[in-house]
Amino acid sequence: MTQLSLPDISKKMKDIDFVMFTTRTQGGELAARPMSNNGDVEYDGDSWFFALDDARVVSDIRQDAKVGLSMQGNKGLLGKPPLFLSIEGQAELIREKTAFEEHWTHDMDRWAKQGADTPGLVLIKVHATRVHYWDGEDEGEIVV
Repeated sequence: MTQLSLPDISKKMKDIDFVMFTTRTQGGELAARPMSNNGDVEYDGDSWFFALDDARVVSDIRQDAKVGLSMQGNKGLLGKPPLFLSIEGQAELIREKTAFEEHWTHDMDRWAKQGADTPGLVLIKVHATRVHYWDGEDEGEIVV
């Protein structure tokens, strides 16, 4: 078994766009939804997502900032299973336009017609506290 580092994980995440983003609801249940990281995967332990302020994910984070992300790569090498990641982290809601512009991609124009100026836009930063990975036959954990 090999131990992957955060830079190793970042390289392997390059082709993963959508993740399942899990929050805890006001009633304590788990709620998950697909969200795009917009190709923003220079992974150093932080993941970035855009949402609108009235979205369920935002209200859930206001209640409880502990979140989970899960993702799966497209395929493994030589018939091995693909990369799987389970990330536990702390979410932060950011409303500063300069941060929007730093993480903006034109793919977001589909959902936010006014770009970084879209009213109610929120940037969600998820800072990982633990990353568990399965990469083919390798499995490991990184505490961030």
